[in-house]
Amino acid sequence: MPPSFNSPSFRLSFGLFFHFHNHIFSKLFSRKKEKMGEGEQFQLGTVGALSLSVVSSVSIVICNKALMSTLHFIFATTLTSWHLLVTFCSLHVALKMRLFEHKPFDQKAVMGFGILNGISIGLLNLSLGFNSVGFFQMTKLAIIPCTILLEILFLGKKFSKRIQFSLAILLLGVGIATVTDLQLNVLGSFLSLLAVVTTCVAQIMTNTIQKKFKVSSTQLLYQSCPYQSAVLLISGPYLDKLLTNLSVFSFNYTTQVTVVIILSCVLSIVVNFSTFLVIGKTSPVTYQVLGHLKTCLVLAFGYIIVRDPFNWRNILGILVAMVGMVMYSYNCTLESQQKSNESSSQALQVREGADSDPLLSVENGNSVFNKRSPVLE
Repeated sequence: MPPSFNSPSFRLSFGLFFHFHNHIFSKLFSRKKEKMGEGEQFQLGTVGALSLSVVSSVSIVICNKALMSTLHFIFATTLTSWHLLVTFCSLHVALKMRLFEHKPFDQKAVMGFGILNGISIGLLNLSLGFNSVGFFQMTKLAIIPCTILLEILFLGKKFSKRIQFSLAILLLGVGIATVTDLQLNVLGSFLSLLAVVTTCVAQIMTNTIQKKFKVSSTQLLYQSCPYQSAVLLISGPYLDKLLTNLSVFSFNYTTQVTVVIILSCVLSIVVNFSTFLVIGKTSPVTYQVLGHLKTCLVLAFGYIIVRDPFNWRNILGILVAMVGMVMYSYNCTLESQQKSNESSSQALQVREGADSDPLLSVENGNSVFNKRSPVLE
């Protein structure tokens, strides 16, 4: 009997692929246009990255639903390790074709980042395996406030009350739509805590490493993929055995199963690209907001296409979550424009101050004169 879409084993099989997952795409989004300003160019790249992430993630969920519900391949962690391995191989081919430039940097940071990402994926799987589905949904909801707390404490970031309020509305809506039962146990709660912390730190590192070392999302993904896939290739079969009581090695790999697995791995390449691209261009919090949008889209898709059970709580939760997302997007855009205007006005004031200061004018004039007419000895 095939597992239902709401069963813990099925949710274990496909519900975690949003978490982990540029040079072809980064070239597309970062290419300079002659008549396009830098701000417009950045907005275009951000919109493109967000759209790519949504489309690719929803597509891979459709594929994995077919693979895991219909074909009964429910080995989530092992499949994730294959995703990352295929992503690395595709990036290596792209590197050989000179589609992007390899930029080595701090190997300790890369190794730590890659291993931490792999551990966080395994912990999320274990969290779902040892908790109820409702408690696991609460675990995913806790990632946003935990990320905000860590960024405030360690990075000195500030979040306005408008942003905090819109995020609270979003989390309330997703909670209404997805959280059902809340069964607690000590081991499951401990694993969930570890999963939340490692996930938050890994996603914050994705953003900070790209900015600190000035590497693109593709360059970071290429260098960290081997460590992530190694962690999951080693631990995946054991975790899947623990959670499903089945062995990935004894599964009957028919032609149909193999084709769908290959399709899932191909889609994962785009998912991995878009994940690093979104976090690099925006922030870990925005990526989590986008993840909850995907959750709402998957719920709606499940009802429209495959007639998953749907009730008033799902509808109300999705509507409330959409209101929160719109508020978050509006407030982020508004604050971004305000910061841009403030920076422009400050730059203008500095320029006007320099022009009105006689001493600076004389010094600037002398320096210009000296540059144009060097003294000959």
